[in-house]
Amino acid sequence: MLFNKPFGVLCQFTDEAGRATLKDHVAVPGVYAAGRLDADSEGLVLLTDDGALQHRIADPRHKLAKTYLVQVEGEPDEAALATLRAGLDLGDFRTLPCAARGVAEPAWLWPRDPPVRFRKSVPTSWIEIVLREGKNRQVRRMTAKIGHPTLRLIRVAIGPWGLDGLGVGAWRELAREELAAMAGSSGSGAARGERPRR
Repeated sequence: MLFNKPFGVLCQFTDEAGRATLKDHVAVPGVYAAGRLDADSEGLVLLTDDGALQHRIADPRHKLAKTYLVQVEGEPDEAALATLRAGLDLGDFRTLPCAARGVAEPAWLWPRDPPVRFRKSVPTSWIEIVLREGKNRQVRRMTAKIGHPTLRLIRVAIGPWGLDGLGVGAWRELAREELAAMAGSSGSGAARGERPRR
């Protein structure tokens, strides 16, 4: 299942502190998130009951591309983007080379709740970053390292799958043909329909 996770939702089904979780949006038993997305990040999460598929998506050895749209403070120049692409020393690890480019704010972008806080004296801009790894808070640490802190972070694609018009808090089941797009997946798991759900 593909799910468009809203801001502030934990990427798990239970929380002892009573915070918002996947359970508030996905009433399907037996599925779990294939990989994590921080509570303060938004966008695509893949949910599955297929352990082999979950392993393939979450395991960095498979180098499955994950695409993020990142709103940052300031306007990174080409040198800053080149630094991102080359890999950064973040102290506890060095990031792998990645793809990074400046992009326009997407026309399809939904408003965030709550909205991002802006400072009139500081412009903002958007970067598209494609990673084949996923350490804790990596994108935020990368943009901070080049002097452009992240204001908003949205995962828009995992491998061959994208948001494709999926509304905030909505989910849909993957069709068998879509699962086949993932080389080496078993194609098992639920694939009964394709209509978006809320």
